[in-house]
Amino acid sequence: MAADRKILKALKSAIGYLDNSMPALDRKDENSLADSIWHVAAELEYVLFLFSITFKDEADKSKWKLNPKLKKNELGPTLATVQDLLNDTEKCIKNEKLLDAYKNAYIARHYILKVQKEFARKKREALKKK
Repeated sequence: MAADRKILKALKSAIGYLDNSMPALDRKDENSLADSIWHVAAELEYVLFLFSITFKDEADKSKWKLNPKLKKNELGPTLATVQDLLNDTEKCIKNEKLLDAYKNAYIARHYILKVQKEFARKKREALKKK
């Protein structure tokens, strides 16, 4: 199916950007890290869009446990969780368990959104100090 290939391609791109974010995190390069995370989020949005077209009304997202908590100094573990979720998503696609793949990608996106909100908060605080 063409949609599966598009989903997998976008997912691999998201994984690549996430992999790029790890060295930026180690170097404490906030700009590079924020850029990589933005790209991960964009690719995940596309993945979720493709899944939503594939499943239309079949997926009951209200049952998917979404409770990502992001503490100030837990960016590394959060990104590792996202990495695990994306790797599981890829495995599910390859094993033709698309609804499970959709769920994992959906949860991963929520973690990434929390990371982006934290970056925005830090930026606002830095601007207030100027």
